[in-house]
Amino acid sequence: MIVPDSIQIVGILAAIASTISFVPQAWKIISTRDTEGLSRRMYALTVIGFALWLTYGIGKNDWALIVPNSLCLAMAMFIFAMLMMPQKQRQAVADAIQPNTSAKS
Repeated sequence: MIVPDSIQIVGILAAIASTISFVPQAWKIISTRDTEGLSRRMYALTVIGFALWLTYGIGKNDWALIVPNSLCLAMAMFIFAMLMMPQKQRQAVADAIQPNTSAKS
């Protein structure tokens, strides 16, 4: 059995925290269908940053960088895409993921 050393534990915890940090924002967008107050520039830079970290991880063949940055990139891209969509499209995507039960039939 391989026992991680303290720096590996720090890396694992950082990867988990980074990955999980996007879930509440993505879910809030899905639930509320609202992206007001979110910065398009910030999410564009976040997507670029995760894409670069993923590229770096692939270049180094480092799964500790590849896995969490792939997940973070996917969530950041989802949030950025939702930010860029017109309201009607954003509503359709959110409805496909979680039907809006408060909407009138």
